Amino acid sequence: MNYHGMKAIYRFEMARTGRTLMQSIVSPVISTSLYFVVFGAAIGSRITEIEGVSYGAFIVPGLIMLTLLTQSISNASFGIYFPRFTGTIYELLSAPLSFVEVLVGYVGAAASKSIILGLIILATAGFFVPLQVAHPFWMLAFLVLTSVAFSLFGFIIGLWADGFEKLQIIPLLIVTPLTFLGGTFYSISVLPAPWDTIALFNPVVYLVSGFRWSFYEVADVSVAVSLSVTVAFLLGCLGVVGWMFKTGYRLRN
Repeated sequence: MNYHGMKAIYRFEMARTGRTLMQSIVSPVISTSLYFVVFGAAIGSRITEIEGVSYGAFIVPGLIMLTLLTQSISNASFGIYFPRFTGTIYELLSAPLSFVEVLVGYVGAAASKSIILGLIILATAGFFVPLQVAHPFWMLAFLVLTSVAFSLFGFIIGLWADGFEKLQIIPLLIVTPLTFLGGTFYSISVLPAPWDTIALFNPVVYLVSGFRWSFYEVADVSVAVSLSVTVAFLLGCLGVVGWMFKTGYRLRN
């Protein structure tokens, strides 16, 4: 294993966060804080609690998951797309690095940034609502698995996109709507039939549900199913990335 090469890619990507601190950390935290103010205060005054949890606290896991998904995709997709855009990707491909080592460097950095951001938002939420984490281990497990899975998904988008516009198509038109419809601000149990059943076809429901269970032990679906869906998505993305590197898709041409 070329640990020096992996470390160089990882440190370079993490250093980019320091150069764009306002965009990478401060802006998402402020945006999420506004969600707490608007939804927690305005709507929370009308919806006192859901399944025994105050509404303001209930939406915290969903808001963290919303940020994790969007930021993981954004960080990973831009990280691999920019070398393709500037042409420096050929230097990377000619270096003595396997696709696993390249993947660990880029995806590891993107996931690390998302995890740090998620923990900052969790700490910030404590200033707005009372929080409890019933299962800290599973909370961290879902945090890490989701960050890695969607960083892999963002890496795929970064390889697939042939323009800056395409980097935003899937996150804006697919991922963000699915997140808002995936129980971020409500429990799918309050939906009327048949929408409560249709919602189960939304994969984000399982991510939010499992993550929320780690906080309050309330969930829309089985925790085992949530964990299985998360791991399956991660393995699926890993398989697609492996195929892309093996065939040279959008890399060698």
